[in-house]
Amino acid sequence: MMRRFAAIVVGAVTLLAGSPAHAQSAKPYDHKDPYKSGCGTSARVVKSAKITSRVNGEVGTIKLMWSGRCKTNWIEVKTGTSMTGTINVYTRDGRHDAFRFKRGNGGRHWGNMLWANNMCAWGSVSVQWNGGRGGQNGSGTTPKACK
Repeated sequence: MMRRFAAIVVGAVTLLAGSPAHAQSAKPYDHKDPYKSGCGTSARVVKSAKITSRVNGEVGTIKLMWSGRCKTNWIEVKTGTSMTGTINVYTRDGRHDAFRFKRGNGGRHWGNMLWANNMCAWGSVSVQWNGGRGGQNGSGTTPKACK
């Protein structure tokens, strides 16, 4: 009888730990395009930084964007048109979105949003061109924006 009770308790704990209530819940607009969703139309820059290369110096700008209407943050970058890279946005509660961009679009790229009402958010980008050889790569990180 005691073994059966222990097995039931272990099974219940396993189910509870794996239940969706314990999984990190998705927030409104998470991982969505800010311009396709309409959130980008009223956005503003809250933090910005340079994208730098140890060989080439400044190679672009990274901006942390905020939509007061949608309560979201995302990252926008302006780089050379031949650059490719990865845009990351993070929130204090541990959520993260990564977006890979290809060359083109006039060097203007943005990642997907994360809902970040009343919490810190920040972002980073890594870029490369000509295959990244010979130091042809760079990175940038915004300061945290906390509200």
